[in-house]
Amino acid sequence: MSTTTPHTHEPEEHPESLPGGAGTAVRPPRLIHNEATTEIPVHLLFRDEPAPEARRPAVVNRRQGTGEQPRHVRPAPVRRRPELRPDPDLQERPARVLPGAAGVLAGLGGVAGCLATTWWAGVLPGEAPGAGLGAAQWAAYAGTGALGLFGFGGLARGRTGRAWVLGLFGRYRGTVRRTGLLWINPLLRRRRADVRLRHWRSGAVPAADANGVALRVVVLVVWRVRDTARALLGIEEHETYLRECVESALARVPVELPGGARSGADAAGDALTRLVAADVAPVGVEVFSVQPVRVEYAPEVAAAMQRRRIAALDAQQRATMLSSVVDSVEDTVTRLTTRGLVELDDYERKALVRDLTVAFCSARREPA
Repeated sequence: MSTTTPHTHEPEEHPESLPGGAGTAVRPPRLIHNEATTEIPVHLLFRDEPAPEARRPAVVNRRQGTGEQPRHVRPAPVRRRPELRPDPDLQERPARVLPGAAGVLAGLGGVAGCLATTWWAGVLPGEAPGAGLGAAQWAAYAGTGALGLFGFGGLARGRTGRAWVLGLFGRYRGTVRRTGLLWINPLLRRRRADVRLRHWRSGAVPAADANGVALRVVVLVVWRVRDTARALLGIEEHETYLRECVESALARVPVELPGGARSGADAAGDALTRLVAADVAPVGVEVFSVQPVRVEYAPEVAAAMQRRRIAALDAQQRATMLSSVVDSVEDTVTRLTTRGLVELDDYERKALVRDLTVAFCSARREPA
């Protein structure tokens, strides 16, 4: 690049042909000059520039007449709903148990050992004096008695639809879903869990319809405990948690009154089922269905909404009746004139239509 003295540059005149040679046009140099007369390469003038949206931040327009300068506003970050993740360490796993026969045999062995120790000590009635109750006899009594208590104390009965959640010193040790006579370590704490399919009917829960009118909804939930460890140990009370999830879902899903579109009621039930199932899944509860069984207006708006609904039904009934009367009058007049039974001019036709309309309306208003 080269720089010349600042002056206005005028293009030089070039002859169209050189003397003594063929005419050859001489093109001016491809330069752009300003007062500084700086050369700018031509290829720099045709560079692709990024889109204005990509290189300019969002600008809030200034108010006219105030002299306020435009302000640059950063886009607000999108806040995502935190995902509820279950505790990976708290997950149902089978516990180690023995058949009930092992506990029975251990208990009977303890009883037999106690009897043998008594015979050894010679304290049975009608027997000759034996070695007496010494340290060895007391140790034998302690061992056999502990064996009997340990054997009989660990017996448990497993039933279908019920499970045992075992823990030792506050630590989860497993779940027992087996049925029949079992032997469980008596040192473990047992908590019974119901894993059968259950129905829960809620009380009147606050809700709203699509227009924001306050409602009271009673829902029926079909659910069961899927993971006993999370359901009993992950939360304090799984039934209370289920009730709160149902109330939260009703606050987000609009509910329609009975008598509306059937598709709307089905959509509300599907949305409630999906939301509640997603909320209770991390705590080991499985939800199959959440359906509204009773929907009514809230007490504070019940009277006004009932009057409004009755007025709408009355208007609809009146419109239906009027349409039916008009069709009947039209059909009657058409038949009379088509068959040639009467010949009517415009005035007579209007009078006949008026009389027939009054007669049909009076007949429909009379109770059956």
